[in-house]
Amino acid sequence: MKNTKNKILSTTVLCVRHKNSVAIGADGQVTLGNTALKHGARKLRRLYNNKVLAGFAGSTSDAFSLFQRFEGKLEEYNGNISRAAIELSKEWRTDKILRRLEAMLIVANEEKLFILSGSGDVIEPDEDILAIGSGGPFAQAAAMALKRYSDLDAKSIVEKALEIAADICIYTNKHFSIEVL
Repeated sequence: MKNTKNKILSTTVLCVRHKNSVAIGADGQVTLGNTALKHGARKLRRLYNNKVLAGFAGSTSDAFSLFQRFEGKLEEYNGNISRAAIELSKEWRTDKILRRLEAMLIVANEEKLFILSGSGDVIEPDEDILAIGSGGPFAQAAAMALKRYSDLDAKSIVEKALEIAADICIYTNKHFSIEVL
Protein backbone atom coordinates (compact mmCIF):
# COMPACT_ATOMS: atom_id res chain seq x y z
CA MET A 1 0.00 0.00 0.00
CA LYS A 2 1.28 3.45 -0.94
CA ASN A 3 2.23 5.89 1.76
CA THR A 4 -0.43 8.60 1.56
CA LYS A 5 0.91 10.77 4.36
CA ASN A 6 1.97 13.59 2.02
CA LYS A 7 0.03 12.68 -1.09
CA ILE A 8 -2.96 14.73 -2.17
CA LEU A 9 -5.91 12.32 -2.36
CA SER A 10 -8.76 14.62 -3.12
CA THR A 11 -11.66 14.47 -5.49
CA THR A 12 -14.65 12.85 -6.95
CA VAL A 13 -15.59 13.84 -10.48
CA LEU A 14 -18.65 12.34 -12.18
CA CYS A 15 -20.04 12.83 -15.69
CA VAL A 16 -23.40 11.54 -16.94
CA ARG A 17 -25.15 11.84 -20.29
CA HIS A 18 -28.89 11.16 -19.98
CA LYS A 19 -32.13 12.51 -21.42
CA ASN A 20 -30.47 14.76 -24.02
CA SER A 21 -28.11 16.50 -21.61
CA VAL A 22 -24.64 16.05 -20.18
CA ALA A 23 -23.79 16.96 -16.60
CA ILE A 24 -20.43 16.91 -14.87
CA GLY A 25 -19.95 17.46 -11.17
CA ALA A 26 -17.13 17.48 -8.66
CA ASP A 27 -16.72 17.89 -4.96
CA GLY A 28 -14.56 20.68 -3.59
CA GLN A 29 -12.33 18.90 -1.09
CA VAL A 30 -8.55 18.96 -1.26
CA THR A 31 -6.85 16.63 1.19
CA LEU A 32 -3.21 16.28 2.21
CA GLY A 33 -2.62 13.14 4.25
CA ASN A 34 -5.36 13.06 6.86
CA THR A 35 -6.11 16.79 6.70
CA ALA A 36 -8.73 18.54 4.56
CA LEU A 37 -6.95 21.68 3.34
CA LYS A 38 -9.69 23.20 1.22
CA HIS A 39 -13.42 22.64 0.92
CA GLY A 40 -14.49 24.68 -2.11
CA ALA A 41 -11.96 23.95 -4.85
CA ARG A 42 -13.22 24.25 -8.45
CA LYS A 43 -12.29 21.14 -10.41
CA LEU A 44 -14.44 21.78 -13.46
CA ARG A 45 -13.98 23.96 -16.54
CA ARG A 46 -15.99 24.91 -19.59
CA LEU A 47 -13.82 24.87 -22.70
CA TYR A 48 -14.08 25.68 -26.40
CA ASN A 49 -16.77 28.38 -26.30
CA ASN A 50 -18.67 26.56 -23.51
CA LYS A 51 -19.26 23.53 -25.77
CA VAL A 52 -16.99 21.14 -23.83
CA LEU A 53 -16.99 20.29 -20.13
CA ALA A 54 -13.87 19.07 -18.33
CA GLY A 55 -13.08 17.92 -14.80
CA PHE A 56 -9.86 16.77 -13.16
CA ALA A 57 -8.59 14.57 -10.41
CA GLY A 58 -5.01 14.80 -9.19
CA SER A 59 -2.47 17.55 -8.89
CA THR A 60 -4.06 20.96 -9.44
CA SER A 61 -1.13 22.55 -11.25
CA ASP A 62 -0.89 19.51 -13.52
CA ALA A 63 -4.61 19.69 -14.21
CA PHE A 64 -4.42 23.36 -15.21
CA SER A 65 -1.63 22.52 -17.62
CA LEU A 66 -3.73 19.70 -19.08
CA PHE A 67 -6.86 21.88 -19.38
CA GLN A 68 -4.82 24.42 -21.30
CA ARG A 69 -3.27 21.81 -23.59
CA PHE A 70 -6.62 20.11 -24.19
CA GLU A 71 -8.26 23.40 -25.08
CA GLY A 72 -5.38 24.04 -27.50
CA LYS A 73 -6.06 20.66 -29.13
CA LEU A 74 -9.77 21.52 -29.37
CA GLU A 75 -8.85 24.74 -31.17
CA GLU A 76 -6.41 22.92 -33.43
CA TYR A 77 -9.02 20.31 -34.41
CA ASN A 78 -12.00 22.70 -34.65
CA GLY A 79 -13.81 21.34 -31.58
CA ASN A 80 -13.49 17.67 -32.56
CA ILE A 81 -13.38 16.25 -29.04
CA SER A 82 -12.42 12.73 -30.16
CA ARG A 83 -9.43 13.90 -32.15
CA ALA A 84 -8.38 16.39 -29.45
CA ALA A 85 -8.56 13.65 -26.79
CA ILE A 86 -6.47 11.22 -28.82
CA GLU A 87 -3.85 13.81 -29.74
CA LEU A 88 -3.52 15.09 -26.15
CA SER A 89 -3.19 11.53 -24.84
CA LYS A 90 -0.49 10.71 -27.41
CA GLU A 91 1.41 13.85 -26.47
CA TRP A 92 0.88 13.26 -22.74
CA ARG A 93 2.26 9.75 -22.98
CA THR A 94 5.28 10.50 -25.15
CA ASP A 95 6.42 13.91 -23.90
CA LYS A 96 9.16 13.63 -21.28
CA ILE A 97 7.76 16.42 -19.09
CA LEU A 98 4.05 15.70 -19.58
CA ARG A 99 4.55 12.05 -18.61
CA ARG A 100 5.32 13.22 -15.09
CA LEU A 101 1.96 14.95 -14.65
CA GLU A 102 -0.22 13.35 -12.00
CA ALA A 103 -3.81 13.98 -13.03
CA MET A 104 -6.71 12.48 -14.93
CA LEU A 105 -9.31 14.32 -16.97
CA ILE A 106 -12.91 13.71 -17.89
CA VAL A 107 -13.94 15.62 -21.00
CA ALA A 108 -17.41 15.71 -22.53
CA ASN A 109 -19.54 17.39 -25.12
CA GLU A 110 -23.09 16.65 -26.23
CA GLU A 111 -22.00 13.54 -28.18
CA LYS A 112 -18.94 12.08 -26.42
CA LEU A 113 -17.50 11.43 -22.95
CA PHE A 114 -13.87 10.42 -22.35
CA ILE A 115 -11.44 9.75 -19.52
CA LEU A 116 -7.90 10.81 -20.42
CA SER A 117 -4.83 9.64 -18.55
CA GLY A 118 -1.07 9.97 -18.78
CA SER A 119 -0.70 6.31 -19.69
CA GLY A 120 -2.31 7.05 -23.06
CA ASP A 121 -5.83 5.98 -22.15
CA VAL A 122 -8.76 7.51 -24.00
CA ILE A 123 -11.73 5.69 -22.51
CA GLU A 124 -15.28 6.10 -23.78
CA PRO A 125 -17.89 4.48 -21.50
CA ASP A 126 -20.53 1.94 -22.45
CA GLU A 127 -23.27 3.51 -20.33
CA ASP A 128 -22.55 7.26 -20.70
CA ILE A 129 -21.25 7.49 -17.13
CA LEU A 130 -17.64 8.27 -16.14
CA ALA A 131 -16.04 8.90 -12.77
CA ILE A 132 -12.51 9.57 -11.52
CA GLY A 133 -10.86 10.29 -8.20
CA SER A 134 -10.91 8.56 -4.87
CA GLY A 135 -14.71 8.65 -4.65
CA GLY A 136 -15.18 7.86 -8.33
CA PRO A 137 -16.18 4.20 -7.96
CA PHE A 138 -18.84 5.08 -5.38
CA ALA A 139 -20.25 7.90 -7.50
CA GLN A 140 -20.23 5.76 -10.63
CA ALA A 141 -22.09 2.89 -8.97
CA ALA A 142 -24.70 5.28 -7.56
CA ALA A 143 -25.10 7.02 -10.94
CA MET A 144 -25.58 3.70 -12.73
CA ALA A 145 -28.35 2.70 -10.35
CA LEU A 146 -30.02 6.12 -10.53
CA LYS A 147 -29.85 6.20 -14.33
CA ARG A 148 -31.28 2.69 -14.65
CA TYR A 149 -33.95 2.80 -11.95
CA SER A 150 -35.11 6.40 -11.58
CA ASP A 151 -36.61 9.11 -13.74
CA LEU A 152 -34.00 11.73 -12.81
CA ASP A 153 -32.29 13.95 -15.37
CA ALA A 154 -28.49 14.01 -15.82
CA LYS A 155 -27.90 16.92 -13.43
CA SER A 156 -29.99 15.32 -10.67
CA ILE A 157 -28.23 11.99 -11.14
CA VAL A 158 -24.83 13.67 -10.80
CA GLU A 159 -25.91 15.57 -7.68
CA LYS A 160 -27.46 12.54 -5.93
CA ALA A 161 -24.57 10.23 -6.86
CA LEU A 162 -22.01 12.74 -5.55
CA GLU A 163 -23.98 12.95 -2.29
CA ILE A 164 -23.79 9.17 -1.95
CA ALA A 165 -20.05 9.16 -2.71
CA ALA A 166 -19.51 11.90 -0.10
CA ASP A 167 -21.29 9.76 2.50
CA ILE A 168 -18.83 6.92 1.82
CA CYS A 169 -15.49 8.41 0.72
CA ILE A 170 -13.53 10.39 3.31
CA TYR A 171 -11.77 12.29 0.50
CA THR A 172 -15.06 13.65 -0.90
CA ASN A 173 -17.12 16.48 0.57
CA LYS A 174 -20.56 17.92 -0.17
CA HIS A 175 -19.42 21.23 -1.65
CA PHE A 176 -20.34 20.38 -5.24
CA SER A 177 -19.97 22.26 -8.46
CA ILE A 178 -22.05 21.01 -11.39
CA GLU A 179 -22.02 22.09 -15.03
CA VAL A 180 -24.59 21.08 -17.67
CA LEU A 181 -24.70 21.06 -21.47
